[in-house]
Amino acid sequence: MKKFFQSLYLSKYFLAFIVIFAYLESIQIRFYFSKSFRWFLFTPDAAIGQLINAMLLFVIIGLVIRRFEEKLTLRHALSVFTISLFVYVIGNNVLAFLISLSFNTVARNFNFNSLASSNIKYVIDVFVYGGFFLAHYYFHKNQEDKEKILELEKAQIESQLSKLKAQLDPHFLFNNLNVLDQLIEEDKEKASGFLHDFSEIYRYVLKASERKLVSLEEEFHFAQHYFRLMQQKFGDAYRLHVSGQFPTNAFLPPLSLQLLLENAIEHNIGTEKFPVEIELVFEEKSLQISNTRKPKKLPKLDGGRGLENLRAQYQLFGETSPSIEKTEEKFTIRLPYLFNDAY
Repeated sequence: MKKFFQSLYLSKYFLAFIVIFAYLESIQIRFYFSKSFRWFLFTPDAAIGQLINAMLLFVIIGLVIRRFEEKLTLRHALSVFTISLFVYVIGNNVLAFLISLSFNTVARNFNFNSLASSNIKYVIDVFVYGGFFLAHYYFHKNQEDKEKILELEKAQIESQLSKLKAQLDPHFLFNNLNVLDQLIEEDKEKASGFLHDFSEIYRYVLKASERKLVSLEEEFHFAQHYFRLMQQKFGDAYRLHVSGQFPTNAFLPPLSLQLLLENAIEHNIGTEKFPVEIELVFEEKSLQISNTRKPKKLPKLDGGRGLENLRAQYQLFGETSPSIEKTEEKFTIRLPYLFNDAY
């Protein structure tokens, strides 16, 4: 029973409103018939009786709602209202008849005028108090459903982010292990330095993979370490230029900047004589990453997956996706800054 009343959202504030409304209504009705102010106008007996009737109506509506499938639609609300109206009116008439029968006053209370007056009052009660209740009920039900949807969306975001990061982390690991494998064959001393730097960087990867967002400063420093590793293999075939000043309160999805640097290296052929120029520009609302285009003759078969993952992360946060501009000479992408307070 307690759970049933809790499901009706009958808070103390709503009940206080009903009591005050019933009391003021009883004063107004008594004044309408008496046409004068007298002390009995303010007695609470009529309001208490109306409150009991209202609670009976709320229980009827609650039972009707539970009987039928709950859907927050206008059609459902009208169906509940109509059924409750008939149940309330018929129930009150049956109860009044039984009381009249027990006091032998059926003839006096069940003539045309008495029935018309009482039934009009019942219908008005349903429209007024039932309307109040349904508005209150569906408002709180809607708020509760929204909270449940937000919780489900949050769980979905957590799940999808985990899947996306699970794709990013092995991708990063295997690419750099391939670099290390090549360095071992070419220069064991350089391979040793690469392995040391790589262990420090992968520690950051493991740490960042547990977070939805990382600060722009952290991501930038990590990207610098990553690029230095790449220079150990390629020398000055790829050059990085940084300009602008980044905001301290900005965030990015983990490994996003490293991913774009990796794309610039993986999809373009640079040499020390004709290097690929990569430029990072910290703008007011976004980070611009561009590189000169010297595309490989045989593009990677799985190319574009990293950018798709990055777009998906921005969509999960409900933010504008990164914008891409591509010309014959240059490839440019802008990453909008995210702000951790919103998440």
